[in-house]
This record gives sequence, C-alpha cells and structure tokens, in this order.
Amino acid sequence: MITRRGVLRVGGIGLLLAQRVSRGQPGATIPRVGLMAFGSASTSVHLWQAFKEGMEDLGWLEGKNIEYRSVYANGDVDRLGALAAELIGHPVDVIVVGSSQSARAAHRATKTVPIVLAGVGNAVGAGLVASLAKPGGNITGFTSQQDEVVGKLIGILHEVAPGVRRIAILLNESSPLHAAYWAGGQAACTALGLVALRVVANTPSQLGTAVGEIVRQRSQAVVVTSDSMYFTERAKLQELMGTTRLPAVYAVRDNVVAGGLLGYGYDPAGNYRNAARYADKILKGAKPGDLPVEQSTKFELVINLKTARVLGLAIPQSVLLRADEVIQ
Repeated sequence: MITRRGVLRVGGIGLLLAQRVSRGQPGATIPRVGLMAFGSASTSVHLWQAFKEGMEDLGWLEGKNIEYRSVYANGDVDRLGALAAELIGHPVDVIVVGSSQSARAAHRATKTVPIVLAGVGNAVGAGLVASLAKPGGNITGFTSQQDEVVGKLIGILHEVAPGVRRIAILLNESSPLHAAYWAGGQAACTALGLVALRVVANTPSQLGTAVGEIVRQRSQAVVVTSDSMYFTERAKLQELMGTTRLPAVYAVRDNVVAGGLLGYGYDPAGNYRNAARYADKILKGAKPGDLPVEQSTKFELVINLKTARVLGLAIPQSVLLRADEVIQ
C-alpha cells in the first residue's frame, strides 16, 4: 500500500532526477565539432574562423546550436594521437582536420566518429579513403592533389629563374605524401633538364640543419612542398631561407606572405570554409562514407615582388599576368 507520504517521496525523487537530467541536457543535445590542428592557435586562427563562418552561413551559431572544441599539436606530430583521443573522449560528433598527419592520427584513433578533411593532400594516395566517389568508412571532405602541384610549381620557378639548374626540394618524411612529392619533383626536374636535390626536415628543430644542407649541396633554388609543419613554422622557415639569398617557392599563399618568392597551390581558408558543408550534412544525419570526397578546384598563383627585388629577379610579364595576387 502506497501512502500519500510515499507518493510525495517518489514524486520528489522523480523531480530531483528530472532536474539533474535537464541540467545535463544542453551539453548533451548541442552538437560538438572537434577542430584538430597540427599547428598552434595563432597560426590556425584564420582557418578555423573560415570554417566557423561557413557553419554560420548554414545556420550553426556557436554557443546556441553548435559547440567547438579546439586542440593544437603546436607542430609536434607525436602529440596528434593523444589529441585525437582527447576529442573522442570529450566527446565530439565530428572531427575536422587540415593535414595528412592529423587525418592519419584521427583515423587511427576512431573508425566511428566522422572525420572531415579540410583540403588534406591526396586522400586516396594517403590511404584515408577508398576512392573519391565512394570513400567508405568514417572520412570524407576536401582533398587536393598537391603531389601534382609540385611539378607545376617547378615549372613556374623555371620560367622565373631559367638559369637555375640545381633545385632543392624540401620534404617532411613524417607526411604520408612525402614519397609522392619527391617523385613528382624528380619527374618535373628531369623533364626540364634540372637536377633535383633531396633535403629533409621532419621537425621544427631540423629546419636550420636543412637550410644548411641546401647550401652545402650548392642549390640554386628551393621548392618547399606542401606540409602543415612548414605552414605552421612559416615565419621561422622564411627567416632561415632569407639567409641563403636563394629563390624559395611554396605550395601555400601564407608562406609567400611571410616572405617567399612565389607560391602556387590551393586556397586553405577556402577549403576550410567549404568543409563546413560536410560537417553540416553529417550533423543532419548523413554518413561520411556516402559523401563523395571533393577535389580542390581553385588554385592560386601568388608572387611577392618585394622579395623578387631583394633577390634581383625580374618576374616575366607572362607570369605576372597569370598571378592571382601580387604582393608589392
């Protein structure tokens, strides 16, 4: 027999439980997106801002119907596994990554949490997805064929500095794409009658030694391949390159802004903004394995005329006319 006091007691317990559940509801019901950066907060801020702007355009307002959790490796590839585990344990509903190293670490950490690529190089060649049309698994997003871009970058360098014959190609062997970058660079140099010189820097502490090796090998120009560490350390890298007084060309605009001679490659911020479309679809119920991976279609040629003048190089008019941006 249940007394009136018992009813009140049960009702009170139920009310207390309801209050506890309701207090936990906002955090549980608002989707969370994990932002996993190879670099630091300062070097990645404009990329995440572009992604958040893309989300806002799709109706996702931070603090109202979406939350973000950002983690940064600060250029240390060995931290990526722990950061991926941290995001998964938070937990998050989607992880956004912008480098091959970050994508690989996230993929090793989870086969269930959706992962969105924001312009990661050659997703198929890196083993991240089965194919562009049918990625399968838990990864989708944007990819860029940066291994092919290396050859085009060498071709533009040859137009700008036709007398250069010995080309140092800077590689990060911790990247799953370094072999493809080296093969592409060698092929382009051979086709133009140039000599490709292999130089490696896998960590920020190795950049100084790599620049010394560039000089030791009597290089006449430098091609810096697309890599998140070189992007994150762009100020330090360009400062070191400046001591060689050699033309250095890059795959990313930001390195040219930092003082590089020229760059040819995809628009990183644009890819992060577009990656929001994938996050939006996944948060609305789509499976990442069913969303075809898109290839970057917008590539930019950026030229730093100030650096060209310092190096005593006259940029041909034919190259200037093709430039998307000229830094005076």
